[in-house]
Amino acid sequence: MAETAEVNASVSVSDILIDSKSESKEIGGEIATENGSKPATSSEGTPDKFAPAEKYWTTARDGAVKLRVGTTEHDNDTPITVHESFKRTVEKAGDYTALAVKRDEQWIKWTYAQYMEDCRTAAKGFIKLGLESFNGVSIIGFNSPEWLIADIGAIFARGLAVGVYTTNSPEACKYVIEDSCSAIVVVENNIQLGKVLEVWDQLPNLKAVIQYTGELEDKSNPNVYTWKDFMELGKSCDDAELNARINALKVNECCTLVYTSGTTGSPKGVMLSHDNIVFTSSKACALLGMNYRTEHTISFLPLSHIAAQLLDIHMPIFGAATVWFAKPDALKGTLSQTLKEVRPTMIMAVPRVWEKIMEKLQELGRNTTGIKKRISTWAKGVGLRGNMNIEQGRPVPYGWKIANALVFKKVHAALGLDRCRHLATGAAPITMETLRYYQSLNMPLCELYGMSECSGPMTAGKPGKNRTGSCGPALDGLSCKIHEPDEDGNGEVCMLGRHVFMGYVNNEAKTKEALDEDGYLHSGDIGKIDEDGFLFITGRIKELIITAGGENIAPVPIEDQLKVEIPILSNAMLIGDKKKFLSCLLTLKCAMNLETGEAMDELTGPAKEWCQKHGVEISTVSEFLEKKDEKLMKAIQDGIDRYNSRAISRAQKVQKWCILERDFSVPGGELGPTMKVRRPIVTKMYASKIDAFYS
Repeated sequence: MAETAEVNASVSVSDILIDSKSESKEIGGEIATENGSKPATSSEGTPDKFAPAEKYWTTARDGAVKLRVGTTEHDNDTPITVHESFKRTVEKAGDYTALAVKRDEQWIKWTYAQYMEDCRTAAKGFIKLGLESFNGVSIIGFNSPEWLIADIGAIFARGLAVGVYTTNSPEACKYVIEDSCSAIVVVENNIQLGKVLEVWDQLPNLKAVIQYTGELEDKSNPNVYTWKDFMELGKSCDDAELNARINALKVNECCTLVYTSGTTGSPKGVMLSHDNIVFTSSKACALLGMNYRTEHTISFLPLSHIAAQLLDIHMPIFGAATVWFAKPDALKGTLSQTLKEVRPTMIMAVPRVWEKIMEKLQELGRNTTGIKKRISTWAKGVGLRGNMNIEQGRPVPYGWKIANALVFKKVHAALGLDRCRHLATGAAPITMETLRYYQSLNMPLCELYGMSECSGPMTAGKPGKNRTGSCGPALDGLSCKIHEPDEDGNGEVCMLGRHVFMGYVNNEAKTKEALDEDGYLHSGDIGKIDEDGFLFITGRIKELIITAGGENIAPVPIEDQLKVEIPILSNAMLIGDKKKFLSCLLTLKCAMNLETGEAMDELTGPAKEWCQKHGVEISTVSEFLEKKDEKLMKAIQDGIDRYNSRAISRAQKVQKWCILERDFSVPGGELGPTMKVRRPIVTKMYASKIDAFYS
């Protein structure tokens, strides 16, 4: 069993924030505010941490922006750099475990002091290899200590940390490397190295590639390094140049580029400043009620996303938490074992992960019989009512403590979540069915909402302040409003604050499109805010279907309702833009190839059981489509009819549908890296089927 906690006095994040302000005051001078006041140099000689800026946005990699430092306790924290945040943690918790990864069945650990030293070594190595200020270091690979060290090392060297999706093709990798002006690429293995080698001759600014796992298959290229050789190179350099670059870091300059998934066009490089990252990390830590030096989290979400970067890199640094790395095949089945070993105190996962866990638990539940079944059913009823009561400020029902003792504590322990105080979900819509299921196990999932352009979270629920179906209220110090709301309060979600990005690198047109004259970031999402400040996302502008009759329809809520009514469905994609009526492409729940991520022909266990429930033995999608059994087709139509009976207008009823030969997947092209449906691409892929609806 891995060591999972060190004994330390518990310190709340509020103490960290107080320390942050007091330490910042020691720097001296004024801070950059909305009126453009100029910060002074410290009386102790600390270099000015603010670059001159005239605007709140820029598209230049080496540009600077004005900061919206406010006057309240929620937004007046003195800005500090990522390096200063890290340095403070090393001074306070240098001997505490920062990182842990399992290799050869042994947990290898870094203290915060060792973590900092390795980041400095990597930074010196990058400088030696020719990294210039504000040039990128692109990182492609699964989560590992080396990924984090490369990211922070790039920032220390005054470069730009750039995450690249592991699913990217060589051409897509080339686009990001070129657009970010990356001089160095860090790759996980020979597979990712092969992508870079394929396009290297088209990248004149690329100086070196570093591989952090495995052995090099071809050692003939002198500009390709193993991680060991790269770190030895860094150790051979003195500290003078690195220290000069660290002293030159400015809080209002870019340190990280996060590329959008490109679902609706070419990927855009989101420029995040030191202040964007540290300020947002501090607010997220405060929201979670993180205790200094006592939190544990597991890194498994793709680090090319801002959510994982905040959760696995910057929040742990700010709060001195321990990051445990899952195995590369985490989502293929090993995550459950890591959860049991680590027993994290907080965890975030995308909806599909929570759905997979739910499906496994439901399968176990179906095989439970007798008294255990009756107790389990009773307890889940108590759990659901209890959590719904808590949300509404009412007392928990009779039997709450008994249900927790007899059932819930055992379930939580079996999952490795018995210490977990905060279970979060985000990045994609989650069904009400899934949320209610976890409430029934006394594991309420808290939704959060945000985007790369606002440094991660904008709103978030938390235990004791959660509302099922809502993404929670805005974090302290962040402003959220609804632009041009309709009669029901629905409009575009907009945000303002120190978490809003600097701009899209090299893309002034898209930057001006995203930021209005008042500085508000326009999200493109449709939502409404209730009387208590809770945000509900109800659609997305670019996904809106406008029928031939002129009715605006948000597809996601309808698609979610169809999946609830027809449990065999994995995906439903609504069609109807500029059409006379709505139709729908449906996919069935099927197994996934654990190596490639491709959808297979084999139906999942729950899907087979659904068929059996309706009197038919079916094991594959192809068999389902070949037989087109009347009972199964009627069951699907009945589910659609149930939805249609509740549709708010005739225009929102689904008139035609078909089942596709395979489920959506990332390798298949239907899903983007964030698991969102790539609607324009799916529309092109299945154009003939769509045409048949309307011919």
